[in-house]
Amino acid sequence: MRWNLDPVLLLCVAFAVFASFRMQSEAQPRNALRYAAACAAFLFVSPFCALSSALFTARVVHHVILATVLAPLLAAAFPLLVRRVPLSLSVWTAVQALVFWAWHAPPLYAAALSSDAVFWLMQASITASAAIWWDKLRQVPTAAAVAALLAAMVLMGVLGALITFAGRALYAPHWLTTQPWDMSPLQDQQIAGIIMWAPASAIYLLAAMVLLYRWIGSDEEPQATRA
Repeated sequence: MRWNLDPVLLLCVAFAVFASFRMQSEAQPRNALRYAAACAAFLFVSPFCALSSALFTARVVHHVILATVLAPLLAAAFPLLVRRVPLSLSVWTAVQALVFWAWHAPPLYAAALSSDAVFWLMQASITASAAIWWDKLRQVPTAAAVAALLAAMVLMGVLGALITFAGRALYAPHWLTTQPWDMSPLQDQQIAGIIMWAPASAIYLLAAMVLLYRWIGSDEEPQATRA
């Protein structure tokens, strides 16, 4: 039940809330920034932050929320800033998946949980690469966006399956932290892998289905998914 009351972190969240009320843009970016601040408070200030240091399962949920909730909110809050990033949707589909996969490689993951600087690099890179990817999705025809979402679904599912069936505990930071929760490190890892494999992958599938539903239900030729 420990809250993270780091003053720098609290100041950043408070600044985001303040900035959302001072923004002169349309309502959507302002609301998106407020929701992003609330999401960041849950992930980094609430007791969920401490839980994610103890359980790999919670850390995976944390990372999935970064990539599928906080990232699109930031893309909506700062559309012009994100849109200036070059390269195509297909490239960013690969980049955001590579970043997500890389930080779940046991050596990099262990480094992130043993160093504040590396930890925040992990959080920032997962969020930023996913935010750019979500914004690119909004700028392409529906068929391309659906293909990218299905590719992301498959890549997330494959990573989850590899973690689930690894056969041994891979993540050293959690070897001694799962016992108070009546789980072995391997059980914790398997639950985390299943979360990636099923619920996390389903987020991308659901988004693809929503786009297809709107496309099929529209009388107009599909333009950008943002429309």
